[in-house]
Amino acid sequence: MLNHMPVSREVMVTSPHYLASAVGSSILQKGGNAYDAAIAVSAALGVVYPHMTGLGGDAFFLIHDGASGEITAYNGSGRSAAGIHADTFKAMGMNVIPQRGVLSAITVPGMVDAWWEVWSRYGKLPWEQLLEPAARYAEQGCPVSRNLRLWLERDEDFIMGHTPLRAVFAPFGTLLQEGELLVQTELAASIRLIQVGGRDTFYTGELADRLTSAIREDGGMLAPQDFAAHKGEWVKPVSTGYRGYEVHQMPPNSQGFSMLMMLNMLEHIDLSSVARTSPEFYHLMAEVVKKAFRDRDRYLTDPDFREIPLNHLLSKTYGDELWNEIQSAPPVAQPFLSKTIGQDTAYAAVVDQDGNAVSFIQSLYFDFGAAYVPGDSGVIMQNRGSFFSLDPMDANVLEPNKRSFHTLMPGLVTRNGKPYMLVGTQGGEGQPQTQLSVLTGVLDYGLNIQEAIGLPRWVYGRTWGEEGDTMRVENRYHDDVCEMLAQWGHNVEVRAPWDDIMGQSQGIVIREDGMISGAADPRGDGMAIGW
Repeated sequence: MLNHMPVSREVMVTSPHYLASAVGSSILQKGGNAYDAAIAVSAALGVVYPHMTGLGGDAFFLIHDGASGEITAYNGSGRSAAGIHADTFKAMGMNVIPQRGVLSAITVPGMVDAWWEVWSRYGKLPWEQLLEPAARYAEQGCPVSRNLRLWLERDEDFIMGHTPLRAVFAPFGTLLQEGELLVQTELAASIRLIQVGGRDTFYTGELADRLTSAIREDGGMLAPQDFAAHKGEWVKPVSTGYRGYEVHQMPPNSQGFSMLMMLNMLEHIDLSSVARTSPEFYHLMAEVVKKAFRDRDRYLTDPDFREIPLNHLLSKTYGDELWNEIQSAPPVAQPFLSKTIGQDTAYAAVVDQDGNAVSFIQSLYFDFGAAYVPGDSGVIMQNRGSFFSLDPMDANVLEPNKRSFHTLMPGLVTRNGKPYMLVGTQGGEGQPQTQLSVLTGVLDYGLNIQEAIGLPRWVYGRTWGEEGDTMRVENRYHDDVCEMLAQWGHNVEVRAPWDDIMGQSQGIVIREDGMISGAADPRGDGMAIGW
């Protein structure tokens, strides 16, 4: 089931949908750079993969600039409404924030601002040109992909229960089938407004007015002043050394540092000596994940509201301590319950002939986000804010103007200061774990990027609101592996050989000879294109 892996000399673009990858390739062919292509891909994904991403969501960009050699990042996550806090929901008789509907849409979408800021600093082509493919696919239609059809079936109740969604995804009374034309006229009109008016139309202009008026009419909490106050942030990535490489991630409020903690633990072992599909390998992965997630869940939130001891968490000394905690003979699974997290995400990457590299990721949080569209905007709102806690003792407690604990985490690996690998994936709890699988596949097991993405994967933890403490594993190896894991105390759930719950990962590797290889996950609908 492995995809063909393209290898090129000058550029590469990969995304979870083949049309979005083609858009990125077209922008590069027209003289755009990696930043232009990334924005065009991002916008296109919001149209052709609307269950995963869109104008109503967030986006993070991790960047290596070829001219300066600088590695920087843009945090395009939105803050909660200024007028709400934990007691707001408690006063309504709620112990948790709703996961769907207008009351789950309590954070400002940050993606449009992120596009504008990245383009303003680095872009070459006109702004309008970058959004044109997305607008055209929304107006004229795009075919329903395999993965979109899967999620339409799973979310039929949400789709059919909300008139704006039903009108788009079931225009003739039944859900669109794979290969049928998906037309999003109202979304196209919103994209056209952004083409003409830039970011301001989304945050202070006509589109902002339409969105916030509809939200208020529907009983929601986001107000015009919340949109007007939004601003993303240029940030310095966090990193750690691993096997002679430097691995870079977004800083908090992203969970990216948790994967760096896992690498610090794994440096204590020659991982290549552990068979990749052995019970010992999966046990080891589960235990390092648990240790990193313990600290992630304890500390992660908006760093403007709470100090997060990153220097300590990412120190090699602390990695030593955590590694010593998981050593046991025979192996024993240690108890831990991770947070319940959604995993609706789209990751893509672009590199160009000038040495620019963009690793970026975007999301509505859950599949179809809040399952709510304000008025006739065509914009599906994210439900990222539903992950805030109402417990005042929790680091991620809901407070005004706060960014939530964020699952999004694009990855970048450098060697001697130059990009070596761009990697990321769909999947809330699965993002650091799948990145770990792909990174170790390349750096420890010597696989190419397509082979590493195609490795059988695991996801430890709870997702999509499911209770339990489960280690899900793809069944592409002998049953005695899972039996041994169960004997060691793991709650194992065997999944299909190429299971959708493992997410969709994309990646690019730039070899020492300058050749560029790209890969898209066969679990998704993506494609890598280069020349």
